[in-house]
Amino acid sequence: MKIYTKTGDKGETGLFGGERVSKNHIRIKAYGTVDELNSFIGLAITEVNNQEIKEILTDIQNKLFVVGSDLATPENEKNKKLNIQRTAADFITKAEKDIDLISDKLEPLRNFILPGGSKGAALLHICRTVTRRAEREIVELKKIDYISDNILVFLNRLSDLFFVLSRFENQVSGIPDTKWIP
Repeated sequence: MKIYTKTGDKGETGLFGGERVSKNHIRIKAYGTVDELNSFIGLAITEVNNQEIKEILTDIQNKLFVVGSDLATPENEKNKKLNIQRTAADFITKAEKDIDLISDKLEPLRNFILPGGSKGAALLHICRTVTRRAEREIVELKKIDYISDNILVFLNRLSDLFFVLSRFENQVSGIPDTKWIP
């Protein structure tokens, strides 16, 4: 099977279900940013020093595949027969549990911190900011089409999770967070 199809050569791509849209459609931007986030997580996994963080990140990657396919498949009558897995509420619950678990291992935050520290922590901060961009794009998409609230809530929790993971990565690496000095 060839990897190239030539069907996108004129600036359009297909959604699950067959609908063709421009490659700059907000839906494509939204799930493209989720894909970009997943790639940055893959890079972060190669750089973090803590196995617990790696396992959390791998779990997130698998969930983001579901989010991406959810975003790539408009919820309409035609696509119901596709039986696409949708972003579940338990994705949110798991992210909240992970935030609480990691937060309990950290000193309370008393200052704003700058992104950085170890390479792994810096990459987790990039994941946080890419997550925020995905959120903004999905909010824009929600203005023109139905998108499950679970997607936005999950991504909102993910950005918080990446923040605490970055702090934890610095802690286990013996590198202090860089405090913001106004």
